[in-house]
Amino acid sequence: MLIDLPVKENIDLGNLPSHIAVIMDGNGRWAKQQGAMRIFGHHHGVKSVRDTVEGCVELGIKYLTLYTFSTENWNRPKLEVDGIMQLLVKTIAEEVPELHKNNVRVKTIGNLESLPASARKKMVDAIELTKDNTGLTLILALSYSGKWEIVQATKQIAEKVQKGELAVEQITENTFSQFLATEDAPDVDLMIRTGGDHRISNYLLWQLAYAELYFMDDLFWPEFRKKDLFEAISAYQHRERRFGKTSEQLK
Repeated sequence: MLIDLPVKENIDLGNLPSHIAVIMDGNGRWAKQQGAMRIFGHHHGVKSVRDTVEGCVELGIKYLTLYTFSTENWNRPKLEVDGIMQLLVKTIAEEVPELHKNNVRVKTIGNLESLPASARKKMVDAIELTKDNTGLTLILALSYSGKWEIVQATKQIAEKVQKGELAVEQITENTFSQFLATEDAPDVDLMIRTGGDHRISNYLLWQLAYAELYFMDDLFWPEFRKKDLFEAISAYQHRERRFGKTSEQLK
């Protein structure tokens, strides 16, 4: 794939975020502005997902995590939840062959067992089909919350300690990270959120510890396009990432 000329001018390909996470917010509000039902916005958001994935592939981004459906989203009206699940099945069936062709590896994080059987099967099939791909790793956060993930990791560690397979003294930040759902992915460098809200909404709480946060106040997710991804990455590259150090130390 070719990168648009303006992108080559604005983005330093030697300073890309390794892992981008996105909160795809505003589907329902965008649909209401169109005088349509909320599910209409979710349908139009698929184009935004496609553009984002294509943009990451073009640039050579290694990991992209999308907040597809949170554990709290189960509390939404049943009609909307059912529509999202049906859309998930349809989208996976239509998009995965192209993802596979473009060397994209599909993974999921979250409580997959809570999904309807049809959606769960499509996800398992997509993961199996693309498991050996070496390009972008696309992680779909499904029935996911950051607190849930941390509790699950803590339970696994406690079980290891109880069985004598892990000593308390061996528990470090690195050890803990290995029990998270994203154990083979680096921490998030850049988190993008559309829709105007300035919060992380129980998303990748551990992995976002030192991420650069980029909030888009005037853009709902169905309006998000490749150029918006590139603008977010360009903004990221103009920030100084100190990780607790001073500017002088970095220089």
